[in-house]
Amino acid sequence: MFPMVTGFMNYGQQTIRATRYIGQSFIITLSHTNRLPVTIQYPYEKSITSERFRGRIHFEFDKCIACEVCVRVCPIDLPVVDWKLERDMKKKQLLNYSIDFGVCIFCGNCVEYCPTNCLSMTEEYELSTYDRHELNYNQIALGRLPISVIGDYTIQIVMNSTQIKIDKDKSLDSRTITNY
Repeated sequence: MFPMVTGFMNYGQQTIRATRYIGQSFIITLSHTNRLPVTIQYPYEKSITSERFRGRIHFEFDKCIACEVCVRVCPIDLPVVDWKLERDMKKKQLLNYSIDFGVCIFCGNCVEYCPTNCLSMTEEYELSTYDRHELNYNQIALGRLPISVIGDYTIQIVMNSTQIKIDKDKSLDSRTITNY
């Protein structure tokens, strides 16, 4: 008779333990209902890129002096700079400038070392095409300014979790009275 009683006691303890585990997991599941969704509906919702995001390179043709520093610092020798020497002015004249974004690793060395700041990184990250040869941008395509995500009224903007935390910290800070 005692083995039967101990069997019922073990069964009761296991039932209580299982109920406790199910209750704990149910509480965790309920705690997740208050969270914001992590996934975004990409074409209709876009997240704001960070301040130091390395997107497509913007090129200003008028500022370039054809020094080819960007080519020398590029780990894959990517920018193609065509120039001719003006003998009367003893100066290089830029003819063509192109970058193939299918090969570019977006390291930002060309932007960092450019002496005239004619190169800059934009927030544009939608560079997908069906033909890889369309990713070879010349100076005209590189000079085009990207459309800002913030300015597009057809898109709902989603802030990153770090940006939401920063905004909450700013609102709770008693020293911040106005945003300049």
